[in-house]
Amino acid sequence: MSSTGQGASNEAAARERAQIQAEANEYRQAYRRDKAKSQTVGNMVFALVICLVVVAFLILVTWRSKPAEVPKAVEYTAQLQDAKAAAAWVRGPEPMPSGWTATSVEFLKPEQEPMTWHLGVVTTEKKYVGLEQSNVTGGKFQAEKLGRTSDDGTTTVAGVTWQRKILLDRKGENALVLVGSGVTTIVTGNAGYPALETFASVLR
Repeated sequence: MSSTGQGASNEAAARERAQIQAEANEYRQAYRRDKAKSQTVGNMVFALVICLVVVAFLILVTWRSKPAEVPKAVEYTAQLQDAKAAAAWVRGPEPMPSGWTATSVEFLKPEQEPMTWHLGVVTTEKKYVGLEQSNVTGGKFQAEKLGRTSDDGTTTVAGVTWQRKILLDRKGENALVLVGSGVTTIVTGNAGYPALETFASVLR
């Protein structure tokens, strides 16, 4: 073989080796890229699982069932007697319905009238009943205590006729209103008419 032919053969072999080497390098680089991508996705999934486990653990450790709220009782009988001594028209539950708890009480006797008497009560069903009284008979006192109302007929309690009211600004609340002898008496709350009537029946 001539030297020219030998040189051409060597060049062809060199090109083939270079091509093989280039293909091998490209394969290795592609493999590294795929491996890195796989590791990144795997790391993300692993990190997400760890986060979820930690969150679940914290929820399990810190969660506590909420205890039933117990209404804070207040002693009201002394203030009731003081209020009655100052204003003969004041009324209070005598006796309080069984299981009901007084939670707020207030008697305001300003230098100038009107005077107001309030007693808030929670029933055994954890519903609210409130007594509001004042030595005024105008609509302002009712509006202050009840907001907007609509008439809902009447009910008779112990021979006395009360006006039923639906409270338009308070969902699920009603009131019984009695006006007479210069005094307005309101029994209101979200306990329903039967409970309001029960409370009205023990007012003395």
